[in-house]
Amino acid sequence: MSTSSRREFLQFLGRAAITTYGLSILPTDNLLAASLQSNALPFTPIEPSDADKLILAEGFQYHVVAKWGDKLNKTEKYGTHNDFVTFISSVKQAKNEGILWVNHEYTNPLFINGKPYTKGETRTKAEVLAEMESIGGSIVKIRKNPKDSQWKIVQGDPVNKRITALTDIPFAWHEPIAGSKTAIGTLANCAGGQTPWGSALSCEENYDTFWGELDLSKPDKPKIRMGDYGWDTVFHYTPEHYGWVVEINPLTGQAKKLVALGRFAHEAATVWQLPDKRCVVYTGDDKEDEHLYKFIASEPNSLEKGKLYVANTERGEWISLDIQDQPVLQQLFTSQTEVLIRCREAAKLVGATPLNRPEDIEIDPITKDIFVCLTNNARKGDVYGSIMRITEKDGKDGLRFESKIFMAGGPDTGFACPDNMVFDNKGNLWFTSDMYNMNKGDYIPFKNNGFFFVPMSGENAGKVYQVASAPMDAEFTGPCFSPDYETLFLCVQHPGENSKSLKELTSHFPDGGDSIPKSCLVAITGQALQEIVQ
Repeated sequence: MSTSSRREFLQFLGRAAITTYGLSILPTDNLLAASLQSNALPFTPIEPSDADKLILAEGFQYHVVAKWGDKLNKTEKYGTHNDFVTFISSVKQAKNEGILWVNHEYTNPLFINGKPYTKGETRTKAEVLAEMESIGGSIVKIRKNPKDSQWKIVQGDPVNKRITALTDIPFAWHEPIAGSKTAIGTLANCAGGQTPWGSALSCEENYDTFWGELDLSKPDKPKIRMGDYGWDTVFHYTPEHYGWVVEINPLTGQAKKLVALGRFAHEAATVWQLPDKRCVVYTGDDKEDEHLYKFIASEPNSLEKGKLYVANTERGEWISLDIQDQPVLQQLFTSQTEVLIRCREAAKLVGATPLNRPEDIEIDPITKDIFVCLTNNARKGDVYGSIMRITEKDGKDGLRFESKIFMAGGPDTGFACPDNMVFDNKGNLWFTSDMYNMNKGDYIPFKNNGFFFVPMSGENAGKVYQVASAPMDAEFTGPCFSPDYETLFLCVQHPGENSKSLKELTSHFPDGGDSIPKSCLVAITGQALQEIVQ
């Protein structure tokens, strides 16, 4: 395909997927796939692969830091389906050790209890409890071995703790939520963030797959969706207690649910600190035609109080979701608490722009622009997704912005369904993909999910290079650098997810042989990485 044809193709993708939402398209010249033999790179990008292994470009290597079932202490184990990772850099620690917070998003009954679950089947209390204990999050002390430079769990360290779907977690709010001041557990923990004071933010995303959802517009609150795991046939917990951002103190394990940030399928919670120590948090609702939000705290070093806004990308405006500011909300809701619980409804009433599954959000350390992964929206014809770039016009606490599509996925750019991102210390972008139907239909050319590198300056600026390929059925999640940028932590989530039985496993990663596949956290190092970040 000629250069002009590729450009027209990418512009068509952008228009088909995005212009109905009021976003303009950046010039596409910088999106064209570069030669795999570019001499400006310290590595040769890999081709897509459908092999059941973690493949890295030459110059990178990895080792497993933690995997599902590894001991943290005498009674607790590392959870399954690890997702978001943050290195608690504000905690004093030696150069070669650290504290990680790691999300554990969801579970697989086949691997937990030895048999798959079909919706509608009877569940036992023991089965459900085992699954509830496997998710939530882990606080993990890790240390680098000076002999082989590999990171490992410091087993038995007092800091090691689990937060699970059984942990009591209070609401940080002035009144009860659905009749209670405390929720039982956290779950569906997808991406997250870290505060300047060293706490972790863990986002409850697809909570409805566990506890279903209620029709909150009706007084008797009939259930309009049952959970996918049968948990709600054993325990009758209210769905309103889930779908929040959870703040965790990594030193004590204390947690609280931040009601002021709203309730929906939170993907990320990316924090920016203002000069007066108040914080701004960007968070997205990972569902087709849902919205992008911004929370501006009203007090320094706290996220318990403030004002929540939702984006209208057609007008470039952050719209208040405070009931006192919006007569249309006063007509339907009785209090700000109700607005926050029914955040999706409120956002639509005030004119929020529907987006293509806003997932991870990161801030460019050089330009300070906000990048948002819009994973896809098949219903709107966007199967490949894109990455949106937002420039605030009046600072991070301002209410005006510009938004453009930084790059669109597709066969020509070599990626589809962008999900999690991280910037390195030079301002280069790294991101993962999440193709649910990998190796099928539109996604056949991309094969397994991947991990990609985008230089943001120099002759290759804006070009996409594949660094890694995930094992079968897996996706990469939670990319996170160590404070010295010598290590890139990355999760391998749900390998073998499509296995039908323990005798029909689609993956044996990471242990190989006939082993059950296990989600795990790996550490990526190598000469190529050092040349990029040094």
